[in-house]
Amino acid sequence: MVRPAVREDTLAMVMCALAAVFVAMAVCLSKNYTLLYGDAVAHLGIARRILDAREPGWGQLGGVWLPLPHLLMLPFVQRMEWWQNGMAGTWPSMLCYVAAVAGFYRLARRMMIDRWAVAATAFFGLNPNLLYLSTTAMSEPLFVALMVWTVLTTVECIAAIRAGTVRVVQRKLLQTGWLVMAAVLTRYDGWVLGAAAWCWLAWELRRSGLWSAAGKSFRWFTVLAVAGPLAWMGYNAKFFHDPLDFLWGPYSASAILRRTTPSGTTFYPGWHDPFYALRLYMRTAQADAAAWAAGYLVVAAAAEGLWLTWWRRLPRAVTLLWVPVPFYVYSIAYGSVPIFIPLLWPHSYYNSRYGMAMLPALAMFAFLALAGAEDWMRGRAEPEWKLAARVMQPIALALIALNTVMMMHATPLVLKEAQVNASTRVSFERALANTLGGLPPGATVLMSSSNHIGALERAGISLRQTVNEGDYIEWPPAMLDPSRAAAYVIAMQGDPVDVAVKAHPEGLTELSIVCSTGQSCARVYKSDVYGVH
Repeated sequence: MVRPAVREDTLAMVMCALAAVFVAMAVCLSKNYTLLYGDAVAHLGIARRILDAREPGWGQLGGVWLPLPHLLMLPFVQRMEWWQNGMAGTWPSMLCYVAAVAGFYRLARRMMIDRWAVAATAFFGLNPNLLYLSTTAMSEPLFVALMVWTVLTTVECIAAIRAGTVRVVQRKLLQTGWLVMAAVLTRYDGWVLGAAAWCWLAWELRRSGLWSAAGKSFRWFTVLAVAGPLAWMGYNAKFFHDPLDFLWGPYSASAILRRTTPSGTTFYPGWHDPFYALRLYMRTAQADAAAWAAGYLVVAAAAEGLWLTWWRRLPRAVTLLWVPVPFYVYSIAYGSVPIFIPLLWPHSYYNSRYGMAMLPALAMFAFLALAGAEDWMRGRAEPEWKLAARVMQPIALALIALNTVMMMHATPLVLKEAQVNASTRVSFERALANTLGGLPPGATVLMSSSNHIGALERAGISLRQTVNEGDYIEWPPAMLDPSRAAAYVIAMQGDPVDVAVKAHPEGLTELSIVCSTGQSCARVYKSDVYGVH
């Protein structure tokens, strides 16, 4: 019988999730995996500089990546050791993983009987890609948790609307509003998820007889839902003088694509081709969810589960878990967001983690299809079908364990991408950090931190010692006279400091050059005039 989970059931899942994620943390810390992603290093740097900067404050949040992940890291990243080893991002991500598993289980219990809900949750929670990301400063664990809980509270709110329990409806509307606002301030996927949840709840409430009783709560829900986008656009307008700077500013996806794509070449696969973009995204989601070609079976089963949801009139709002598909298909085709996986041309690694947004949907609907198949078998008269129905769930659990082992043995796709793309960056930042560590303690350093803040992190240099592009007052004059801006100047080939040094070399003495395979060289200069009046 399908029934909502009780607190004791959810608590058991929380304990299992804690055990799994602590094992993942121990493994990833021992192998130095937590800082492989350059984006993870950058997220920690943004969180750190909110308080640790020459010009601390909210203006250090930046204008493209949404702020909530950085705010959650803020209490942890001020500890130098946790900034250096990545634990400042690990603690919040681990908590988000546990919340995601608990919410997924509660949602699954509204869709299928308890033993299949356990199986679906095991497939979701034991995914090696999710476990790895849950030890890093990446935003995926937070968004997955928020998406699952947003869909859960939407489903619970709709159930309360149909049951006519006004107080529950009011409470669930406010809960959903806060979750939507958090999702909106985490990833841009959340903007589409929030809009879809708002439309669904507006429709359900309008067609019920509770509009007058719950209208005030719905208005607050609406305020919370739109507060996130408005606040972010207001922030961009205040600090970057353009409310849509995140969309087309110098650090936006489109600007990055223009800088990294050689002129005269075609864009990435899926560019202005939504059908190929759909194939690419779903293939990425398959590879993130299951080992080898088993992903095709998972997607096929999920499609069957989606059909069963509508045919059996199960809570249909759970289909909101499929929102990432149109979002990423549009982003790939028209939003300057490439995805490269080794399974498709050009057989490389980039943004494969975006497929993780589909893990909750694939896990939920694939196991709903298996639960439906078990029901069909139990309805057959032949004894062999009844025997197959009895052993189906234990076999599924064994296959889940096998899938996890196989993915770990082959190296999970998201981890493999991090390893491949970090190979040259990590060695360069380590070499540069060794050079920075040899500078006099407390010496002021002029350096662009956009690409290699990890060198400062490894060297344990406080950002207050640096003049960088986040210092909106000191940075512009530093570009006109580098020698008077800091005691030491780090110029990486082609970056703004390098351009400034070439334009204004007076007063600078070159000390050393740091080079590493696959990375631009960094030149270290000492100022001959800094502090001299």
